[in-house]
Amino acid sequence: MLDRYSRQTLFRPIGKHGQEQLHASKVTIIGCGALGTVLANNLCRAGVGHLTIADRDYVELSNLQRQILFDEDDVALHLPKAIAARERLHHINSDVHVEALVEDINSEGIEELVASSDLLLDATDNFETRYLLNDVCVKANRPWIYSGVVASYGVTMNIIPNDTPCLRCIFPELPAPGSSATCDTSGVLNGIVGTITGIASTEALKILLKSDKVSRDLLWLDLWENTSERLALPRHPDCPTCARHEYTFLETFSGSKSTSLCGRNSVQVRPSTHLNTQKIDFPSLAARLEPLGKVQFNEFLLRCSIEGYELSVFPDARTIIKGTDNEQEARSIYARYIGM
Repeated sequence: MLDRYSRQTLFRPIGKHGQEQLHASKVTIIGCGALGTVLANNLCRAGVGHLTIADRDYVELSNLQRQILFDEDDVALHLPKAIAARERLHHINSDVHVEALVEDINSEGIEELVASSDLLLDATDNFETRYLLNDVCVKANRPWIYSGVVASYGVTMNIIPNDTPCLRCIFPELPAPGSSATCDTSGVLNGIVGTITGIASTEALKILLKSDKVSRDLLWLDLWENTSERLALPRHPDCPTCARHEYTFLETFSGSKSTSLCGRNSVQVRPSTHLNTQKIDFPSLAARLEPLGKVQFNEFLLRCSIEGYELSVFPDARTIIKGTDNEQEARSIYARYIGM
């Protein structure tokens, strides 16, 4: 087995013993899009012995520009991303056990998933799930790595309970729905995906091997502007999560609520009740959506037509998505264009 990893075991900080440690490790990746596919690819090739990949979505043609485990056959078959990734990874390294979970990640079952993992990697498309991961990992004393990319910039940070700041130390409140750029509204370059995941997957190896070289800073960089920052951030002494041990998102987050509207080929998606209660900023959201489709709004409603769907967005971020009666598909569309 070690012949496969000879170029990795020659690297002294890993060596034969480190490779054996990696083979005994269990990593869970939440999300299997741009970040998740590259993270899974890197860790599978590095010989991490057990990977669990969770994702609710299926493969689309627009994914192929940056999501490296998929191809046109997966698009034609409408395969769930987690399943397609598992099949591809099996052909890459059959020594690695890959478990695929085709589901929304919410508070139900997340503690059991974390308890069986040595490390969690964030490859999600929304902050709701990130705050949930932060809660459950701090509670269980499990390290996780926060990562995100959009347009030409990205960010990554290791979050190690009782050592580094947690996510709520840095971002105390969830951003309001519709206030943050997404890959579907601002685009994303595949180069920034590779850069951020290269850093995050290497940090993952360090954490699994308990290296003293693990980063404790937040790294931000923009490949187009050629700028970067490394920020050493303090733990917040009154952080609700890591200081007061209040696990609000774990206790209340069952995911965004969705309801199929009978006879209307529509689904209503309602964000979780603990989201920021500030009303959605229609002018800002309209500016981000206008390059993608026709947008109209007044103080009561924003309506946009994108790729065969009609989105009717209300001030409280509740949205009716016309063009599907599939609730999972509707939640995915909401995350892509409105943001969670």
